[in-house]
Amino acid sequence: MITDKGKPMTADLGNIERLVEEIAASGTGKLILVHGGGSFGHTVAEQFKIAEGHRSDDQIIGFARTHQAMATLSNIIVDAMLSHGIPAVSLAPSSFIGTNNGRITKVELKVINWAIEKKLVPVLYGDAVMDDARGFSILSGDQLAVYLAVQLKASQLLFGVDVDGVYTANPRLAGSRLIERLTPDKMEGLVDIGRALTTDVTGGMYGKVSEAVAAVESGIEVLIVNASKPGVILKALRGEPVTGTLVAR
Repeated sequence: MITDKGKPMTADLGNIERLVEEIAASGTGKLILVHGGGSFGHTVAEQFKIAEGHRSDDQIIGFARTHQAMATLSNIIVDAMLSHGIPAVSLAPSSFIGTNNGRITKVELKVINWAIEKKLVPVLYGDAVMDDARGFSILSGDQLAVYLAVQLKASQLLFGVDVDGVYTANPRLAGSRLIERLTPDKMEGLVDIGRALTTDVTGGMYGKVSEAVAAVESGIEVLIVNASKPGVILKALRGEPVTGTLVAR
């Protein structure tokens, strides 16, 4: 919802403005924002097969373009946050995070901790990063959000998506129904949940729920809500009841 997925490198400025207004109005204290790539990062990363690792030097320019696309989107978001008095600062994951076969292995957490201690709002994103096994890879914003929630002992992890939560099948198909509460043991067999309708190199809804298991196992409740509907993020940040999927034990 922060980009127009039908138009490469196109931010949805209206939705970004609305979401930032809701964050500002929520009065939330300590907050870390992690956003995805939408029509910015995913499009370029897929074109150059960055997630598959370094196989050809023709991909080098693709790595650089993927990172730059994500940095560009992040700057748009940070600009909007600053205009509403939120002391946001964009932190490039590729500068202090490394992976091995696509999974996080190295994070300089003091970068995040310093920002929080200074009452800044760190803004991170899915990024093209160095990878010990592949040379480089794509770090998804979902994996990053869960990792940080666990390591920093977050009270809650909130995922904003463009549907009301997790469904029994693709929510655009007839017969699918919203799952209001999902436990890790109920995930088996839900292979159809949230299949991406557009290019997403990091797994779509199923990827989000799969990553969320680690947070749930650490005692963190994960709430998946529809950020495209006005007021939902505001209510969720305030702890008010909202339609969505609660992933918990």
